[in-house]
Amino acid sequence: MRHGSHIDPPNRFERVSVHEDFEQLDGSDEQLTQPPRREIEYLPDQTQSIVTQNDSPDIPFRYSINPYRGCVHACAYCYARNTHEYLGFNAGLDFETKIMVKHNAPALLREHLNRKSWRGETIVFSGVTDCYQPGERQYRLTQGCLQVALEYQQSIGIITKNALVLRDLSLLTEFASWGLVSVYFSINSLDVEFVRQLEPRTSIPTARLRAVEQLADAGIPVGVMVAPIIPGLNDDQIPQVLQAAKNAGARAAGYILLRLPLTVRPVFEEWLQRTYPNRAEKVLGQLRQMRGGELNESQFKQRMVGHGPLAEHIRAMFKLFQTKLGLAGRLPEQDTSRFAVPKRAASQLRLFD
Repeated sequence: MRHGSHIDPPNRFERVSVHEDFEQLDGSDEQLTQPPRREIEYLPDQTQSIVTQNDSPDIPFRYSINPYRGCVHACAYCYARNTHEYLGFNAGLDFETKIMVKHNAPALLREHLNRKSWRGETIVFSGVTDCYQPGERQYRLTQGCLQVALEYQQSIGIITKNALVLRDLSLLTEFASWGLVSVYFSINSLDVEFVRQLEPRTSIPTARLRAVEQLADAGIPVGVMVAPIIPGLNDDQIPQVLQAAKNAGARAAGYILLRLPLTVRPVFEEWLQRTYPNRAEKVLGQLRQMRGGELNESQFKQRMVGHGPLAEHIRAMFKLFQTKLGLAGRLPEQDTSRFAVPKRAASQLRLFD
């Protein structure tokens, strides 16, 4: 089993941390070279709410749902890794092997939609972790939430990098018939081996493109996010990814520059040094050029795209091919006016806010 991280970085909120001690081993010992092998654990999450609200000007939606915390996809760059520290875990191996499962997510969504104050604003699945990560095959929480949302004519968006979304094609087609859905696929490279290194347990690029094609053929508005763009590793693949996305039926495309907040940084740096040691210095140097000398920037309007000559070059190149291929527009807005509480729910006492 491949892991994106090979380390357990200290949790910034914990006073005690665990460090491996190999002093008793010599340089030939296999324990020094063998990658870690951690079994995936699915743990119950007792959350009492499921819809999260954000007010970031960099994020084009206000409400989101994440049925899982932690992600088996194990992407080395995942900006959500440090959120696992709030649970007492670490942003490295814990994030990709200790997955919190919100078993009551569909019921919690129903409670939320029954609120008197709710007016049906679009809710996006996967604002943090992927709603179609491998555990969804077993737990079907995303599917359950979609079934609830459809009862209420609740408009939704989906962001994923897993072709498992096609399992729910019939549901999504029904959403689309009412103008209630859009889907964005994350595709940052067409190089299978590179993707296997960077995103060990995601769908391969060809599977994602097939999913884009099938969604588009079913009349579902679909776009592609080239995310993240990592200078010196995949920025040269932007034209090919956009062309493949267009050929598959995508209607829009965007990008995000690599972000390395907090404890995501040591995880990515370890991955980079381990998998691309000859490029590590160049990659980190170019990132610093676009982040004001640092490896991360938290300033709104800058953190997703960077600034400076190199960031401008990436922006201009992306815009050139985005425009040329007809991917510069936005996906159609969902029809939020259709939201309505079903009669059987409306006849019961609706929840207070």
